[in-house]
Amino acid sequence: MAASVRRRIPAAIDDPAYQAFLTPRVGFVVAPILFGLDKFTNLLTDWTAYLAPSVDRLVPGSAASAMLAVGVVEIVAGLVVAVRPRVGGYLVAAWLAGIITNLLLLGDHYDVALRDLGLLLAALALARLATAFPPTHDAEQL
Repeated sequence: MAASVRRRIPAAIDDPAYQAFLTPRVGFVVAPILFGLDKFTNLLTDWTAYLAPSVDRLVPGSAASAMLAVGVVEIVAGLVVAVRPRVGGYLVAAWLAGIITNLLLLGDHYDVALRDLGLLLAALALARLATAFPPTHDAEQL
């Protein structure tokens, strides 16, 4: 199939290309929502430790309130990927770029920044893969 030809038939679950699309789609729905929810509970870690002081000075309020806002954005990003992966993939990639920038400004957690670069690339791949498959419901056509 030519790269410029868009699929017009629904993909089969046993299609390897469709599986390659579903894997990051599910991951980028579940992970941002779970991590976003954890910003409200801090069960996994103290998220304020990952906020660069220079970023903390830019945002109004405390680091804890900034992390709550981050949690809301992450939950929204996960929901956008669920409904419109073509848009959501780019949204998650942009969000990850911001996280990477914050971590580099923090001057620590370079390993996490490198991991997030890999996730950013996967989010971009998701957005591109989403163009190969027709929308599964009306909400994706918006």
